[in-house]
Amino acid sequence: MFYTTTLKTPLGPITAAAENESLTGVWFIKQKYYPCQTPEWVEQPDYPLFKSLDAWLGDYFSGKNPKPDFKLDPRGTVFQKRVWKLLLKIPYGKTSSYGAIAKALACLPNRQVAGKGSSARAVGGAVGHNPISILIPCHRVLGASGNITGYAGGIDKKMALLRLEGIAL
Repeated sequence: MFYTTTLKTPLGPITAAAENESLTGVWFIKQKYYPCQTPEWVEQPDYPLFKSLDAWLGDYFSGKNPKPDFKLDPRGTVFQKRVWKLLLKIPYGKTSSYGAIAKALACLPNRQVAGKGSSARAVGGAVGHNPISILIPCHRVLGASGNITGYAGGIDKKMALLRLEGIAL
């Protein structure tokens, strides 16, 4: 069973999902790859983790660099999880590129898990399917020449998040 709620942010409402006291999803409403809600989704706005998430979002959108005091548990393939783990290493106020992430992925132990999928394009697919927006900072990934490319929540939101973190566009 997944507990869900809708929270307000300066960039629009988000849906949050949690299971077993871990955050499993944060999506802008109607973003690309917004999950299909199933009977397993139970609206539970008073779920304690959502109060922590709401406080975290408040700090983040006020220009702070808060650390979550709750567990992140994104659901995906082994490859996607490896990419998302690398996204967590991109510091607040900094960016990386799809190609740089692909190179870092190729240097990880057991890289055979990545197989042929460690190209910048494959990394882009994993980044785009990140189920925990903002907290797993996929918005910090740029194209090879520093250009702002896709973001499941929309390019306008990606640009706003980068500006919020002090990244010159």
